Amino acid sequence: MTLFQFKTLLQDNRDKGFRLVLPDQSAVPISFHITEVAFVQKTFIDCGGTMRELKTCQLQAWLGPDEDHRIAAGKMADVLNRAAHFLPPEDLELEIEYESAQISQYPVAGAEVSDQFVTLQLGAKHTACLAPELCIVPAPKSGAIALEMAPSNACGCGPSGCC
Repeated sequence: MTLFQFKTLLQDNRDKGFRLVLPDQSAVPISFHITEVAFVQKTFIDCGGTMRELKTCQLQAWLGPDEDHRIAAGKMADVLNRAAHFLPPEDLELEIEYESAQISQYPVAGAEVSDQFVTLQLGAKHTACLAPELCIVPAPKSGAIALEMAPSNACGCGPSGCC
Protein backbone atom coordinates (compact mmCIF):
# COMPACT_ATOMS: atom_id res chain seq x y z
CA MET A 1 0.00 0.00 0.00
CA THR A 2 1.27 3.45 -0.80
CA LEU A 3 1.15 6.48 1.47
CA PHE A 4 -1.34 8.17 -0.87
CA GLN A 5 -3.67 5.13 -0.76
CA PHE A 6 -3.40 5.04 3.03
CA LYS A 7 -4.16 8.75 3.45
CA THR A 8 -7.19 8.44 1.16
CA LEU A 9 -8.45 5.42 3.11
CA LEU A 10 -8.11 7.31 6.41
CA GLN A 11 -9.76 10.49 5.11
CA ASP A 12 -12.71 8.52 3.72
CA ASN A 13 -13.20 6.77 7.10
CA ARG A 14 -12.23 9.46 9.65
CA ASP A 15 -14.75 8.38 12.31
CA LYS A 16 -13.71 4.73 12.42
CA GLY A 17 -11.13 3.10 14.65
CA PHE A 18 -7.71 2.12 13.32
CA ARG A 19 -6.30 -1.38 13.78
CA LEU A 20 -3.26 -3.43 12.76
CA VAL A 21 -3.16 -7.19 12.16
CA LEU A 22 0.19 -9.01 12.06
CA PRO A 23 1.08 -11.61 9.39
CA ASP A 24 0.20 -14.45 11.81
CA GLN A 25 -3.34 -12.95 12.03
CA SER A 26 -2.89 -11.77 15.63
CA ALA A 27 -4.06 -8.21 16.23
CA VAL A 28 -1.80 -5.53 17.63
CA PRO A 29 -3.52 -4.49 20.89
CA ILE A 30 -5.89 -1.64 20.05
CA SER A 31 -4.24 0.67 22.58
CA PHE A 32 -1.16 1.20 20.36
CA HIS A 33 0.28 4.64 19.65
CA ILE A 34 1.90 5.84 16.44
CA THR A 35 5.10 7.33 17.84
CA GLU A 36 6.96 8.10 14.61
CA VAL A 37 6.27 8.96 11.00
CA ALA A 38 9.56 8.57 9.14
CA PHE A 39 10.91 9.00 5.65
CA VAL A 40 13.39 6.15 5.28
CA GLN A 41 15.87 6.18 2.41
CA LYS A 42 18.26 3.28 1.89
CA THR A 43 20.99 3.37 -0.75
CA PHE A 44 22.86 0.13 -1.32
CA ILE A 45 24.72 -1.99 -3.82
CA ASP A 46 23.58 -5.54 -4.53
CA CYS A 47 25.91 -8.52 -4.94
CA GLY A 48 25.84 -8.02 -8.72
CA GLY A 49 27.22 -4.49 -8.39
CA THR A 50 24.00 -2.58 -9.14
CA MET A 51 23.39 0.54 -7.06
CA ARG A 52 19.84 0.57 -5.67
CA GLU A 53 17.70 2.95 -3.67
CA LEU A 54 14.67 2.17 -1.54
CA LYS A 55 12.38 4.86 -0.12
CA THR A 56 9.51 4.20 2.28
CA CYS A 57 7.24 5.94 4.74
CA GLN A 58 7.53 4.08 8.02
CA LEU A 59 5.09 4.36 10.90
CA GLN A 60 6.24 3.15 14.30
CA ALA A 61 3.53 1.51 16.42
CA TRP A 62 4.21 1.30 20.15
CA LEU A 63 2.27 -0.15 23.08
CA GLY A 64 2.21 2.26 25.97
CA PRO A 65 1.04 1.66 29.53
CA ASP A 66 -2.32 3.37 28.88
CA GLU A 67 -4.60 0.52 27.87
CA ASP A 68 -7.52 2.89 27.27
CA HIS A 69 -5.74 4.73 24.43
CA ARG A 70 -7.39 4.47 20.99
CA ILE A 71 -6.44 6.05 17.69
CA ALA A 72 -9.14 6.88 15.17
CA ALA A 73 -8.55 6.91 11.42
CA GLY A 74 -9.10 10.69 11.41
CA LYS A 75 -6.45 11.23 14.09
CA MET A 76 -4.03 9.05 12.12
CA ALA A 77 -4.74 11.17 9.01
CA ASP A 78 -3.99 14.32 11.03
CA VAL A 79 -0.65 12.86 12.20
CA LEU A 80 0.30 12.14 8.58
CA ASN A 81 -0.71 15.66 7.53
CA ARG A 82 1.68 17.09 10.15
CA ALA A 83 4.49 15.06 8.58
CA ALA A 84 3.76 16.25 5.03
CA HIS A 85 6.42 18.98 5.15
CA PHE A 86 9.31 16.47 5.27
CA LEU A 87 7.89 13.60 3.23
CA PRO A 88 8.94 13.74 -0.45
CA PRO A 89 6.29 14.46 -3.08
CA GLU A 90 6.58 11.01 -4.66
CA ASP A 91 4.21 8.30 -3.49
CA LEU A 92 6.03 6.04 -1.02
CA GLU A 93 5.38 2.46 -0.01
CA LEU A 94 4.05 2.28 3.55
CA GLU A 95 5.64 0.12 6.25
CA ILE A 96 4.72 -0.38 9.89
CA GLU A 97 7.45 -0.90 12.48
CA TYR A 98 6.31 -2.82 15.55
CA GLU A 99 7.99 -4.70 18.38
CA SER A 100 6.56 -7.98 19.60
CA ALA A 101 9.27 -10.66 20.01
CA GLN A 102 11.66 -8.33 18.16
CA ILE A 103 11.41 -5.05 16.27
CA SER A 104 10.19 -5.78 12.76
CA GLN A 105 9.13 -3.78 9.75
CA TYR A 106 6.04 -4.96 7.94
CA PRO A 107 4.80 -3.98 4.50
CA VAL A 108 1.06 -3.41 4.28
CA ALA A 109 -0.44 -6.41 2.48
CA GLY A 110 -4.01 -5.13 2.41
CA ALA A 111 -6.72 -3.12 4.10
CA GLU A 112 -10.25 -3.85 5.23
CA VAL A 113 -12.93 -1.35 6.16
CA SER A 114 -15.77 -2.49 8.41
CA ASP A 115 -18.55 -0.56 10.15
CA GLN A 116 -16.21 0.15 13.07
CA PHE A 117 -12.60 -0.07 11.88
CA VAL A 118 -10.01 0.55 9.21
CA THR A 119 -7.76 -2.49 9.57
CA LEU A 120 -4.37 -2.85 7.94
CA GLN A 121 -3.24 -6.41 7.26
CA LEU A 122 0.53 -6.47 7.63
CA GLY A 123 2.66 -8.73 5.47
CA ALA A 124 6.09 -10.26 5.94
CA LYS A 125 9.36 -9.02 4.49
CA HIS A 126 11.71 -11.52 2.93
CA THR A 127 15.32 -11.38 1.85
CA ALA A 128 16.28 -12.31 -1.69
CA CYS A 129 19.26 -12.20 -3.99
CA LEU A 130 18.73 -9.19 -6.25
CA ALA A 131 21.14 -10.44 -8.93
CA PRO A 132 20.34 -14.18 -9.23
CA GLU A 133 21.53 -14.32 -12.84
CA LEU A 134 25.03 -13.42 -11.60
CA CYS A 135 25.10 -15.50 -8.42
CA ILE A 136 23.76 -18.71 -9.95
CA VAL A 137 20.99 -19.14 -7.39
CA PRO A 138 19.07 -22.34 -8.21
CA ALA A 139 15.29 -22.31 -8.20
CA PRO A 140 13.70 -23.90 -5.11
CA LYS A 141 12.46 -27.45 -5.62
CA SER A 142 8.87 -28.24 -4.62
CA GLY A 143 8.58 -25.33 -2.21
CA ALA A 144 11.82 -26.11 -0.39
CA ILE A 145 14.51 -23.48 -0.15
CA ALA A 146 17.77 -24.48 -1.80
CA LEU A 147 20.82 -23.65 0.28
CA GLU A 148 23.67 -24.23 -2.14
CA MET A 149 26.67 -21.90 -2.13
CA ALA A 150 27.65 -20.03 -5.24
CA PRO A 151 31.24 -20.52 -6.38
CA SER A 152 33.63 -18.24 -4.48
CA ASN A 153 34.37 -16.24 -7.63
CA ALA A 154 30.70 -15.55 -8.41
CA CYS A 155 29.50 -11.94 -8.11
CA GLY A 156 32.62 -10.74 -6.33
CA CYS A 157 32.41 -13.12 -3.38
CA GLY A 158 35.50 -13.56 -1.27
CA PRO A 159 37.11 -16.87 -0.30
CA SER A 160 34.60 -17.31 2.51
CA GLY A 161 31.75 -17.56 -0.01
CA CYS A 162 29.95 -14.56 1.50
CA CYS A 163 28.88 -11.67 -0.68
